[in-house]
Amino acid sequence: MLLNQSIIIAVDFDGTIVEDVYPKIGKPVLFAFETLRKLQDQGHRLILWSYRSGKRLEEAVAFCENHGIVFYAVNKSYPEEQYTHDQSRKIHADIFIDDRNIGGFMGWGKVYQKLVGAEIPAFKKQKKRHFLDFFR
Repeated sequence: MLLNQSIIIAVDFDGTIVEDVYPKIGKPVLFAFETLRKLQDQGHRLILWSYRSGKRLEEAVAFCENHGIVFYAVNKSYPEEQYTHDQSRKIHADIFIDDRNIGGFMGWGKVYQKLVGAEIPAFKKQKKRHFLDFFR
């Protein structure tokens, strides 16, 4: 799926952008921020869609901002949305990226390939080396 038009992408935090060590913030997952920046550079809107709330959510948002990602909305469909108990907590997005998908999280390398349509340079296959090559 190559994205030819701007879409809204909801992204989970714990276990997807960072390793899941909730309530702490884990280390960034390999290529998470690079992929998110590329998607934003292409004009896609990113929504942080997280179980976190209050201070823990503020910490996650600040962590992402420190890594160059400012979200279009956080746990909302659009920035001005006001949550009330008479409406659904489900947000509107075209794609959801979450470690709780059926089959688990495919990894940011595959997300990048699927959505951006290119390989992250570090994912390019390297020539196989043989033991004897080290002595040549």
